[in-house]
Amino acid sequence: MPADDGAPTTTAQGRTFTGIGVGRGGAVGPVVLAHAAPRVPPGEPSPDDPEAAKEKVAKGFADVAANLRARADTAAEAGVTALADILRATAQMAEDPALLEEIGTLIDAGTGPAHAVEQVVDQFAQMFLAAGGYLAERVTDLRSVRDRVVARVLGVAEPGIRPLSEPSVIVAEDLSPADTAGLDLANIAAIVTRMGGPTSHTAIIAAQLGIPCVVRAEGVGALVDGDLVAVDAAHGTVTKDPPRELRESIERRVALLGDLAADDAPAATADGVAVQLLANIGTREDADRAAPAAVDGVGLFRTEVLFLERSAAPTVEEQAEVYTHVLEAFDDRKVVVRTLDAGADKPLAFATLPDEENPALGVRGYRLVRRDPGLLDTQLAALAEARTRSGRSPWVMAPMIATAGEAAEFAERARSHGVETVGVMIEIPAAALRAREILDVVDFVSLGTNDLTQYTMATDRLRGELADLLDIWQPAVLDLVATTAMAGVEAGKPVGVCGESAGDPVMALVLHGLGVTSLSMSVSSVPVVRFALRQHTADQCRMIAEAARSASDAVQARAAALALVSGEVREALGL
Repeated sequence: MPADDGAPTTTAQGRTFTGIGVGRGGAVGPVVLAHAAPRVPPGEPSPDDPEAAKEKVAKGFADVAANLRARADTAAEAGVTALADILRATAQMAEDPALLEEIGTLIDAGTGPAHAVEQVVDQFAQMFLAAGGYLAERVTDLRSVRDRVVARVLGVAEPGIRPLSEPSVIVAEDLSPADTAGLDLANIAAIVTRMGGPTSHTAIIAAQLGIPCVVRAEGVGALVDGDLVAVDAAHGTVTKDPPRELRESIERRVALLGDLAADDAPAATADGVAVQLLANIGTREDADRAAPAAVDGVGLFRTEVLFLERSAAPTVEEQAEVYTHVLEAFDDRKVVVRTLDAGADKPLAFATLPDEENPALGVRGYRLVRRDPGLLDTQLAALAEARTRSGRSPWVMAPMIATAGEAAEFAERARSHGVETVGVMIEIPAAALRAREILDVVDFVSLGTNDLTQYTMATDRLRGELADLLDIWQPAVLDLVATTAMAGVEAGKPVGVCGESAGDPVMALVLHGLGVTSLSMSVSSVPVVRFALRQHTADQCRMIAEAARSASDAVQARAAALALVSGEVREALGL
């Protein structure tokens, strides 16, 4: 949960810093600070031999790129695909010829090589920030490349984290993918950063690895190596010199989370109403990790991962191979495939318009069919081929549907390719308000609460300082979820949620109470959601949902819901 103001507060035994928690776990351990980036000396002289200086810089970039790719391969072999993908993307940044060209121009003009690297990369970083979305999220990665190249040019140690000899809490301004790749996972108790947000790569990787994490924790720069801290991801807090009660509370919760992970019984409310709990995946490796878990299948297969960082779209054969693998991994369980969701924060070199002034409101998701219908037809053909090869039928849904007409167009197109179960994403308020008409032409809908909140509240989902508005607990957003769920009840058709909110155990109770039939989330969130549902009847879930909708703002909505959650669940999960 985000802090009220991000400021540290004083406790009896130390200071508590509040940020955004990732996960529900916690840890207690000594602080290990990340090494600072090298400082370029202010008096760096002009190079005597500009060509030699440019060669040294070029070698620095090449070495950094090679190191990043090697770490990406190691991460992929370990099954940490999110980290591998980010490292490969960062390596591509280090190989950008435009960087070397601009740096070479400055060196020829008499700028010292380290200063030239710093100036040019900072210019690119400012362009990334101005572009917003996906590029803005990659600024930390770009600056990590800068720092590593500067270190090589100056002949000093690269920034990073010293070898760990015991379970420790990593504290940093932010962590680049290269920093994360070099971590000794066996000795990481938790990760804390002053920067970042819930969609930053640090948060994503921490969630995938099950590491307690707090990001955007203002004030943690006051901590020093060796400080004992308690990290509570459930509350988004970092407490220096934690009292015994806090340490024991975290230890009890961590033990309980371990026990809950071993529970593989079907998910249901206390009075036996079944609730489908599904996994969110993006790659075949994700599928291999999720398939053995106690989940009812896949509620969101983000296929855009197959398209990112490519100069051309993958072929029918390339896509069909991956889709077949995923369908076979889950055997007879449901697999919901989302067609290409590109644009805005997920640009594609071969499909995204380069000059869109507001890409979040532009040609993205299903709207790409207006410019390049072949992208969707190729994907649907690949899914049909995967169905033939595996003997299993995927559920297929389109993102960014705004009208019943668009839903009908997609349904007709998908069914013409042999897709049997067709659905759409409800991410736009207009679609939620017309959910009845949309459900007349499709078999199911799935709510993408991240984008639905963004568009309802007119708030960029990547702007951390607007986190209070970008909150699924906003009553207006809950009203739209309720409208969609009721339309599903009346039509007798499934309504799922595949946004991050599905993995919040309290919100899961609200969503079920509103009429949502399935919840899709990261595999690590499934045990706590199953536990919370099992402690409440369907009627209690409806009461919790109504209390949240009746509140005047997001903070009061969550408080109203939490007040009706069983004491056992609140205590066990640190709510």
